[in-house]
Amino acid sequence: FGEESMNRLIRWMQKRKIPLDASVLDIGTGNGVFLVELAKFGFSNITGIDYSPSAIQLSGSIIEKEGLSNIKLKVEDVLNLSTKLSGFHVCIDKGTFDAISLNPDNAIEKRKQYVKSLSGALNAKGFFLITSCNWTKEELLDEFSEG
Repeated sequence: FGEESMNRLIRWMQKRKIPLDASVLDIGTGNGVFLVELAKFGFSNITGIDYSPSAIQLSGSIIEKEGLSNIKLKVEDVLNLSTKLSGFHVCIDKGTFDAISLNPDNAIEKRKQYVKSLSGALNAKGFFLITSCNWTKEELLDEFSEG
């Protein structure tokens, strides 16, 4: 997941006229760089989650260094999301579904759980944006069509 992919997602959001105050969830935020870019483009209601406390800590440091205060960070496992994380207008995944899919322990069930968690987090008329290097567009549409 690189800068071009990040810019492509942001351009898609701008093209669709996603309001700058729309709630955005970055699933598997990692170092939080995408959150920083969203904030720089004017998005103001953004949340990043990661199951790794150290990733959230790193994100927080980077966000603080950038002088941004409107970004929420939470330690959350997407496979077991808090019910408080719901109603997002946009949910973005830049590799988390790929990582879950590669897990040797019951990957099929974990993918189903991911779809279930996503459907709970996403507003009924919301958008799910995913970048994947392991799945084709058709495969992704098939995986998520039941959610």
